[in-house]
Amino acid sequence: MDQIDKIKELILPELSLFDVKLYDVKWLNEKKMRILQIAIMKSDGTMDIDTCANVSEKLSSVMDEAFPNMDEYFLEVCSPGAEREVKDLSELSSLIGQHIYVRVKHPVKKMLEITGDLLKVDEGIITMNYRDKALTREVTFEQDEIEFCRLAVKL
Repeated sequence: MDQIDKIKELILPELSLFDVKLYDVKWLNEKKMRILQIAIMKSDGTMDIDTCANVSEKLSSVMDEAFPNMDEYFLEVCSPGAEREVKDLSELSSLIGQHIYVRVKHPVKKMLEITGDLLKVDEGIITMNYRDKALTREVTFEQDEIEFCRLAVKL
């Protein structure tokens, strides 16, 4: 078990106390600073700064206790962001109505990248609408065709 897995195992019970779920844990290096970034979100996909601050305070003490000899680092508890990656495609059905960006493995209607509203997820078939100049069009493709997916901000 590597260090990230140990950290995840340690913090998961603490996160449940705040009714948030873990999105990601990773080490970052910025200007000779080691940063442990823990991205969290509420079950509805949102996050607020007060919750991040409260979770950060709790996790800081938990980490200090569990890893007293760890090299110096900064703890950053944050949201995954407005355009977070959808890592688990089984989550797609909970994103119906959301604006998303999808990159597919093979062209669909001559497109490898589609940005639009997720309309339906039905037995592995994805239906989205997208803008083509002034028209709104619909596209359908298999979920297995998704190479990458993230939420997208609608402008």
